[in-house]
Amino acid sequence: MRRVDRARGAGATGSQGARGVDYGQLSHPFAPQSVFSDDAIAAMHETALKVLENLGIRFLLPEARSILAAAGAVVDEDSQMVRIGRDIVAAALATAPRSFRLRAAHPRHEQVYAPGRLLFGGSGGCPNATDAVRGRRPGRLTDFEEALKLQQHFDVIHILSPSAEPQDVPVHLRHYAMMRSQMMIGTKPFFVYARGRRQVADSFEMIRLALGLDEAAWQDGVWGKTVINSNSPRLIDVPMAEGIIDFARAGQLTIITPFCLAGAMAPVTVAGALVLQHAEALACIALAQLVRPGAPVSYGGFSSNVDMKSGAPAFGTPEHLKMQIGSGQLARLIGLPWRSAAGSAGNAADVQAATENIMGLWGALMANATLTIHAAGWLEGGLTFGYEKFILDVEALQTIAELCARPEDTPAAMAYDAIAEVGPGGHFFGAQHTMERYDRAFYVPLVADLSNFGTWSEHGALTATERATAIWQRVLAEFRPHSGAGDVAERLAPFIERRTAEGGASPSDS
Repeated sequence: MRRVDRARGAGATGSQGARGVDYGQLSHPFAPQSVFSDDAIAAMHETALKVLENLGIRFLLPEARSILAAAGAVVDEDSQMVRIGRDIVAAALATAPRSFRLRAAHPRHEQVYAPGRLLFGGSGGCPNATDAVRGRRPGRLTDFEEALKLQQHFDVIHILSPSAEPQDVPVHLRHYAMMRSQMMIGTKPFFVYARGRRQVADSFEMIRLALGLDEAAWQDGVWGKTVINSNSPRLIDVPMAEGIIDFARAGQLTIITPFCLAGAMAPVTVAGALVLQHAEALACIALAQLVRPGAPVSYGGFSSNVDMKSGAPAFGTPEHLKMQIGSGQLARLIGLPWRSAAGSAGNAADVQAATENIMGLWGALMANATLTIHAAGWLEGGLTFGYEKFILDVEALQTIAELCARPEDTPAAMAYDAIAEVGPGGHFFGAQHTMERYDRAFYVPLVADLSNFGTWSEHGALTATERATAIWQRVLAEFRPHSGAGDVAERLAPFIERRTAEGGASPSDS
């Protein structure tokens, strides 16, 4: 695997380059925590089943209603409400896989998606981008590609995400540009938007063409993943239902993620919001498994609260963390890997934004989330991707990644001889034990400046945000395409040219 040496903060001194690290494959270092009792979690699951059986979920897609009806669900075509029995849910949970492979263009970036694993993804779905040099702007293809380069560069980002929406590309052609850019720039697991059946089919075909996959290889693990968001409360719209069906049929991954904001689209209590989230997730998991038993699915939770004064979403709050930990408990109850999210409502890469994101990351860590999305770069509740924010968040992610390696506990590490060597009131700077280890003993900060005030002032008195600007600029300036980029471009060109001439594909095309 690639070994990456992390640069020290400005003004730091000492040996550099000796400490190699690799954050590409992580597992949770700590046992999962609980915020509810086992009995309460069982009661939430039971209440969610009652919601499905007695109240139902509204599916706008007739095909989805037909699939569920054929399995025994009670469907009211006039209201489009579907009441799903607990027997259907139990059968779905019995066939849903507990683990699967996330394939990638380069084998070193493949991941096992399973309980206990720890994966991070960057921001997703931001219509705007911002940085200290160019300011805030609607997302462009350039921003989308630069965000991909940043995601590809840092090992602690494990999957590719659509951080900045390229609004300068027409919607009916946008998926061609986004898929092509992913495969030209990245070698980590790809994402595919569920924005209409024709777009999904085009995206799947582009992955197969770019990587030269035959049908057997295409079915050997997950090559494309998508996030399915319900329209809480209790509504699954047409594109999301189509996405569940089409990804399941293709053997690709749907990350089922209700977005339940307590006090707005969900009950105001943490427990009530989790019951609604759980019911919606179970309904979508059931649909996927009815389409294809064993289709890869991920339980998901992205629930938080709103500001009851303004109605704006909030992140990194105590309620957000409680919902994360409760979601983890529910995921463990049903035995599935699951996705959580960090994020920030902050409008700038400041202390508020950093605190909110770090608290969300810590909640996901305590909850033992398999995948944490929006882990780097998210601002304004998802409206903007921030370049400086991304770099600052990567520092937090690398700190978490360091926790995944247990500290050395050998007799040599316990340092009896070093303690004996240094007398009372002395120091360990020159001790033999220190000299043997000093250049690799500690994490080397990416952004943080550990120098004193005088040294910091002499080097320009730069804030962490200002230092982050220089880091993302350097990463982008030094980025080079992977060795297979030319072959990818050659394989995709005829397909993109033909489909563009045919008119592309709008989200409504089936």
